[in-house]
Amino acid sequence: MSQASARHILVDTEAQCNELKQQIEQGADFAEIAKQHSNCPSGRQGGELGSFGPGMMVAEFDKVVFSAPLNQVQGPVKTQFGYHLLEVTSRT
Repeated sequence: MSQASARHILVDTEAQCNELKQQIEQGADFAEIAKQHSNCPSGRQGGELGSFGPGMMVAEFDKVVFSAPLNQVQGPVKTQFGYHLLEVTSRT
């Protein structure tokens, strides 16, 4: 069974998500941005979600995590929780 590890940043608006993505693309540290801005408890760990398999996250999240290139920030990805920036750190 496939497994992935990822980290994410969860915010309320698409505009904020795009702004944070731009900061990361300009060299800001993903983990620091997560600690400062993420609405998810994982933000305290730099957005780290650990390892998980298909179907363990919401469908919109899964679709990106199991298809996106590794170590590239993806998003905004809209779910019922808000807007996410995702970075897949490993996949097997």
